[in-house]
Amino acid sequence: MDLFAFLYKISIWAIPVLFAITLHEVAHGWMARYFGDRTAEMLGRLSLNPLRHIDPIGTVLVPGLLLAVGGPLFGWAKPVPVATSVLRNPRRAMVVVALAGPAANLAMAVVWCAVLGAIARVNGNETLDGWIALMAQAGIVINVVLAVFNLLPIPPLDGGRVLAGLLPPRLSARLDKIEPFGLFIVIGLSAFGLFGWLFNPALRVIGRIILALFGSRA
Repeated sequence: MDLFAFLYKISIWAIPVLFAITLHEVAHGWMARYFGDRTAEMLGRLSLNPLRHIDPIGTVLVPGLLLAVGGPLFGWAKPVPVATSVLRNPRRAMVVVALAGPAANLAMAVVWCAVLGAIARVNGNETLDGWIALMAQAGIVINVVLAVFNLLPIPPLDGGRVLAGLLPPRLSARLDKIEPFGLFIVIGLSAFGLFGWLFNPALRVIGRIILALFGSRA
């Protein structure tokens, strides 16, 4: 990939990715505060400033390399700390706290859909409109993919925490023991191409939404 093409891709994906991972983590922190844990607030992690949530590897290095090689874009931010012991009704609260992140991503996907729909209905500068439209499409894709991926029932992903909160305590304790190996499980599933069944339907839905939004332009 030449430098211009790489920088153009960065200009399209940077804002959607930064806000996708930032609001995902902030949503966890906001919900934890609602249930009585102010850890994230005291650490300044409820800020919408992306710099407070950037992980050098997950937010910069990995997405940059994937963009450079043309791979599927993925990344992560620094996890927001949650002190489970101080939450009101910890098991139920952790389910809601875990679901807050994917819910925030789905809400952002809706916002980007609105942006894309608005761009499809205006007749402004063609170059600028095209750039914003590509950014909106990127916002839809990254947020839906992050929401679906994080709902996988594998700790430490959000779906794993939801499952742990719904299972009986004994089974939940067994599931928690998987957490140190969760990342390796995810990498293994990805390496064998087993995520296609999960992401392909989501990407087809995204494609239909984008087609519907642009179809109304004519």
